[in-house]
Amino acid sequence: MYTMPAEPSKRSQILAFIQRRIAAGQPPSLAEIAEAFGFASRNAAQKHVLALAEAGAIELVPNQKRGIRLSRTGRPDLLALPILGRVAAGAPIGPDPSQDQELWLDGRLFTRHPDYLLRVQGDSMIDDGIFDGDLVGVHRTPEARTGQIVVARIDGEMTIKRLQRERGRIRLLPRNPAYAPILVSPGQDFAIEGLYCGLVRRD
Repeated sequence: MYTMPAEPSKRSQILAFIQRRIAAGQPPSLAEIAEAFGFASRNAAQKHVLALAEAGAIELVPNQKRGIRLSRTGRPDLLALPILGRVAAGAPIGPDPSQDQELWLDGRLFTRHPDYLLRVQGDSMIDDGIFDGDLVGVHRTPEARTGQIVVARIDGEMTIKRLQRERGRIRLLPRNPAYAPILVSPGQDFAIEGLYCGLVRRD
């Protein structure tokens, strides 16, 4: 089962720290960021600050000790989303602990607020525009209606399909005629992990 980290990512914490310091009247220096987060040197703090600037969350003023500014574009919709593993668009697959990344993405890419990303493996959802290798945003919830695209766990393995509830039965429907629906048996360990809310396709 995929779970979100108990705490925000380090980069998200640093951004929040910068925002608090600017709101209090003065942006932090790299030395102060390093001290606040227990980094051994300013270089570690600089790495995170540069990544935040590349993501558009902040702007840097050259040759200034306290040259950190919040982005003039505002970007309140910028989200830091972890990639927690893989999800099958085909037969269900188990978790992939090798996935440990985070992306900063525009929240407007998604129909609702995603909590995390999963990398799609397989082609069973191509008629819904979801392809092998896509990163799908998932809004964590155990509730879903018939017809919605869900990420579901079946006997400990994950899949992405359209949900169908009919006469007390649950079926997970692919969107590729080459694949058969998955019928959830009464004795199976089944849970809806979340709702699909958009995707990112990376070249």
